[in-house]
Amino acid sequence: MFEFELTDEQKMLREMVRDFTNSEIKPIARRIDEEEKIPRELINKLGELGFMGAVFPTEYGGGGFGEVGYCLLQEEVGRGCLSTSTFLGAHQSIGANAIYIGGSEYLKKKYLTPLAEGKMIGAFALTEALAGSDSFNLKTRAHFDGNEWILNGEKLWITNGSIADVVSTFARTDKGITGFVVETKSPGFHAGPPEKKMGIRGSVTSAISFENVRVPKENVIGEDGRGFLIAMKTLDAGRLGLGSACVGASKELLELSTKYAKERKQFDVTISQFEAIQFMLAEMATLIYAMESIVYRTAAAYDEGKQVSRQSATVKLFCSEGLIKVADRAVQVHGGMGYSRELPIERFYRDARINPIFEGTNEIQKIVIARDILKRNGILS
Repeated sequence: MFEFELTDEQKMLREMVRDFTNSEIKPIARRIDEEEKIPRELINKLGELGFMGAVFPTEYGGGGFGEVGYCLLQEEVGRGCLSTSTFLGAHQSIGANAIYIGGSEYLKKKYLTPLAEGKMIGAFALTEALAGSDSFNLKTRAHFDGNEWILNGEKLWITNGSIADVVSTFARTDKGITGFVVETKSPGFHAGPPEKKMGIRGSVTSAISFENVRVPKENVIGEDGRGFLIAMKTLDAGRLGLGSACVGASKELLELSTKYAKERKQFDVTISQFEAIQFMLAEMATLIYAMESIVYRTAAAYDEGKQVSRQSATVKLFCSEGLIKVADRAVQVHGGMGYSRELPIERFYRDARINPIFEGTNEIQKIVIARDILKRNGILS
């Protein structure tokens, strides 16, 4: 729909991921949902094909496709399984990306490269019981002891928390909030059981805790006290990946709904001939066009090094709510079958609901957008 000039390499990536999704992800998407886990063999294949680090430069084991390429990947995976796209996002777009954005060359070589190659799984730990939307209110503490930092505290709702090898973790020090790369094999690191969720059930979400976990001083991401800025920049990129997965899921729902409308008959004609059904398909297509447009416009700006905090907040807000609307229309087009677990429509409907909540609630995105508008007009300093 959206006419965006892709490079030959990006086109090749899209075709590769589309073929992989059709052959490897879609056939087991229902099983992923029912068993509430992504098979390790699927994760291994994602790594072998370079999909675990597509966004990163080749010097760090990545594919060198940039943010536009990463969004193409997430769009195609999102067409098949939002649990899998969530896994990829937590691993690549926020877990590993925090190291890429703020980490030293040492951290990039030691951790980013194996993460990008799929030899390690990454996670991102910011959220706490009293630090959800109020993400600055961290209670996890870190203090320096000799040549190591010692971490104590607990994080909640950590995607990949119990399967990750390394976690980009944010804790409070005497100088402010600081980022750390924490190896999950470290003594004192604990991951709780997977949360039982309404949707994206195949994506493992767990509480994690730190009990006198020792972290080498070399594992600080950026500078002591400068971690909050790194976390926010990381989430800017994460919101683009979320938006592109919403685009992919929406396209799949429109395709399924159009096909069903052409086959289902009522009153001796296919329901595609009813104006009510046509209007629903039109609404879905319009939302998809707008979603796709802002995702790739913003991803291209990100690749050009532009500041996109407001734009990525807009992408997250619009695409997360857009997918819910598209999923709702898809259920309505399918009628009773849309409510049945026999078809994937109800799974997409359940999976869609988390998007206005994670990666920063939509209420927070509205604040980000409004504050930027007011600052540009000299109302806020």
